[in-house]
Amino acid sequence: MEATLFSLPSSSSHSYPFSLKSHFNNPFIIPAPTHSKQLKPKSRTLVIRSAISRTKKEETVETVKQQLEDCYLLAGISYKGLTVKQFQELRSQLPETTKLLVAKNTLVFKAIEGTKWEALKPCMKGMNAWLFVHSEEIPAALKPYRAFQKEKKLEENDFTGGVFEGKFYGPDEFKTLENLPTRAEIYAQLLGSLKGPASAVVGTIQAPARNLVMVLQAYVKKLEEEGGSQ
Repeated sequence: MEATLFSLPSSSSHSYPFSLKSHFNNPFIIPAPTHSKQLKPKSRTLVIRSAISRTKKEETVETVKQQLEDCYLLAGISYKGLTVKQFQELRSQLPETTKLLVAKNTLVFKAIEGTKWEALKPCMKGMNAWLFVHSEEIPAALKPYRAFQKEKKLEENDFTGGVFEGKFYGPDEFKTLENLPTRAEIYAQLLGSLKGPASAVVGTIQAPARNLVMVLQAYVKKLEEEGGSQ
């Protein structure tokens, strides 16, 4: 029997495309990371986050604009230190016609810029929650927060300012808004002046336009009721 012996050619002979390094991987060698492949996912993540952030900002601005429709009073409340639980509790105590929103000053100002609400600019500092009152009954809208503030001992979380009928009211002027006459009081004032001397009627007519309109509406309603009962 003949035996055939195979042997590898020596390095001094012809060069062959055969390498132990190419055929055997060293398990102790960790390949270097490819930086170009790692940067791409990070770049995409940053772009996505930026787009989401921009979308949220646009939604907040749009929400503020929607709340300004049929709004009679927009006021800021110092929000720093309030917990989420307190915020939710406060919301539940407000009238249905009053909405409370937490938004950055820059976004709120973007929504009110160029409008009559721009007078609220002095409030654009610190952390604010924004109170949107969609009713002429201003005192009734502010009273729940005053009660909440007193109950929770939140003296530092006061009104930072507000705009009513295009005029800015600072923290020291809020008592004026809280003491505005109610609709029922205005009706009583009008009906009383119509039965009294002419000077009383003139005094009522010289009152702010809002009061005069409400007074006239009440008088018309009274006449209609009296006419229907005859």
